[in-house]
Amino acid sequence: MSNLNSQNQDNYEDLLVSIEAGKDILNLLIAVCDDSDCRDRLIADYEADLEPDIRRYRVELARGEPSLRSAIANLVEQEAYLQQRGKAVITVTGVEKLRFFKQFGESRSEQQVFFGYLQWTREAMREFPFSIVLWVTRQIEILISNESPDFWSWRKGVFRFDTKKTAAVPKTEFEPFRCLVEEDDREPPSLIPLEDLQDLIARTEQKKGLQDPSLASLYASMGKIYYRRIESGECENFQDEYELAIDYFQKAIGLQQELEMELELSSSLNYLAQLYQSQGRYTEAEPLYLQAVEIDRRSLPEDHPSLANHLNNLAELYSSQGRYLEAEPLFLQALEIDRRSLPEDHPSLANHLNNLAQIYKFQGRYLEAEPLYLQAVEIDRRSLPEDHPSLATHLNNLAGLYESQGRYSEAEPLYLQAVEIDRRSLPEDHPRLATHLNNLAGLYESQGRYSEAEPLYLQAVEIHKRSLPEDHPSLAIDLNNLALLYQSQGRYSEAEPLFLQAVEIFRSKLPANHPNIQIGWKNYVGLWRQGISKGHLTFEQLQKHPFGEQLLAEIQE
Repeated sequence: MSNLNSQNQDNYEDLLVSIEAGKDILNLLIAVCDDSDCRDRLIADYEADLEPDIRRYRVELARGEPSLRSAIANLVEQEAYLQQRGKAVITVTGVEKLRFFKQFGESRSEQQVFFGYLQWTREAMREFPFSIVLWVTRQIEILISNESPDFWSWRKGVFRFDTKKTAAVPKTEFEPFRCLVEEDDREPPSLIPLEDLQDLIARTEQKKGLQDPSLASLYASMGKIYYRRIESGECENFQDEYELAIDYFQKAIGLQQELEMELELSSSLNYLAQLYQSQGRYTEAEPLYLQAVEIDRRSLPEDHPSLANHLNNLAELYSSQGRYLEAEPLFLQALEIDRRSLPEDHPSLANHLNNLAQIYKFQGRYLEAEPLYLQAVEIDRRSLPEDHPSLATHLNNLAGLYESQGRYSEAEPLYLQAVEIDRRSLPEDHPRLATHLNNLAGLYESQGRYSEAEPLYLQAVEIHKRSLPEDHPSLAIDLNNLALLYQSQGRYSEAEPLFLQAVEIFRSKLPANHPNIQIGWKNYVGLWRQGISKGHLTFEQLQKHPFGEQLLAEIQE
């Protein structure tokens, strides 16, 4: 199967062999995967690999009555081939949707009902002489051996597929919600389904009303969970979880303002601003950052780390808009607070050093930028795991500095290290991986290594299209860079629509004075001027072009 690491590939091949080995007796196989997309690809792959020798069937457990035995019995009743005991594999999904906590009016939770059925109907499973692949999550696997030990003992194999994405959250993030399940005397498992937490909040809303003060902290906690999942790459769908995070923080802010919860409000404003900024919604982010900083200045000591973080984040926003003169003093203030209040190897200090170095690099102040980048990387290496995403980002940025100085032999290994860390620590469609692939591609292009650059650019574009809004500035950067590559190869008809799309995104999402607007437009004009001079593009094509008059005027200058 494609896109599997070596361990998952080995487990897939073992699962395939185990399915094929089942013959004339019950062959119960447990497959464990937290990423539903990865699970679905695995199922499709083994079904294709088993054809035509083994027929494949699928069944999904009913949430109201999650009985494995009943689900398979219903399938057999409908299929003559199975009634004739033909060789088959039955794939069972739906377990991942079952709730751990009880819902209104329930004496047992859906998972408790499921485990009970497994334990007490196991003997009846003998009547199904097929390979049965039961797909579960890590959270279910942790519990199943204790809750249904007899069923568990019948398994012929357990096949675990390790993925970054998951629909569960660690127990440590459950603490703010513990008061909502006081009637449930069970100790929560180490992993808890995310939808369980959503249900607990919905239950509180129904029971106490939307203005209940307890919801302020619950909304903020849910927003932070989604924010962390987005940053770490655990979320199953970036856009869906962005929207959920934004919604929860908006609700939290509404209640925190009413209840005058100033410090909590500052935190929520900062988180919401970061979410807006990451989606290119800069005009919505700025007033939130400003409000958070204002609250901090009147509510916290002047050297409080939270103030430093919020100053840094506001400065990052200005930097992303090309407002370097406004960003620099804020970065310097944040660093001054860090140096007074944090240990010298604290990761926040590394992040803020890196960010100040970034604006120095953007302004061509390379001699000032390099020692800051090096300090950030050194702190990361002392204080973070070797495959931490922050280290990847800081290595990538140091590589960008070296590339800007023409120090290609020093830049390449750093870019490669960054991408390698990303591939180990982030899911395959994380925006940060796309950015680092794009940067490595740029290095290869600057060296004339076009055949190495193109597939990296294409990967970056594809990842950003899956994980970001269609008009996000980061996607525009990728499109612009891919277009430049095509132009350098004389592939004008392929470059033109990419440049156009990049220009339209830059103009719609960035401030009027942002450097990328001018850079993107200059590149686009250059394409038309060069394409017309070489006979690949024509003046006639500009007559119906949305920017035709503007392009024509600049080409003829």
